[in-house]
Amino acid sequence: MKHESHAPETPATQFLRKHQVAFSNHLYDYVEHGGTAVSARSLNVDEHAVVKTLVFQDENAKPLIVLMHGDRKVSAKELARQAGVKKVEPCKPEVAQRHTGYLVGGTSPFGTKKALPVYLEKTILDLPLIYINGGRRGFLVGIHPHDLLTLLNPTQVSVAQEK
Repeated sequence: MKHESHAPETPATQFLRKHQVAFSNHLYDYVEHGGTAVSARSLNVDEHAVVKTLVFQDENAKPLIVLMHGDRKVSAKELARQAGVKKVEPCKPEVAQRHTGYLVGGTSPFGTKKALPVYLEKTILDLPLIYINGGRRGFLVGIHPHDLLTLLNPTQVSVAQEK
């Protein structure tokens, strides 16, 4: 799939501009089910610095977003404990899209259709720069991780597990 040479305008990039956040655009060839390994390799960056936006739901089907290192997975049991709910599980792709307005693989935590609670793996804040979805498959934005704190007001958690 060929990408245009300039970055797309998405609800996420509009959100970042509105909040006057500096970001860089990074396009790559999206691969279905390729995950962060593909984008990290394409952009020649450490997969640990590629942050995935995951949509989960609690036992009452209330959605929430989890921001996690690309080379880690979320401990659902630990997330539920730290979020103060009985259980959490990933949303089905069509449910995640309904909540965020984004296709799975292109989900950004910025400019979602509904305001959702955000849980941030706290070690992400230790990185000098992160690459996070810009609201479209094959499109990441590079931002300073501390911008997540002011933009999303996330709850910091420690729920990362080795893949």
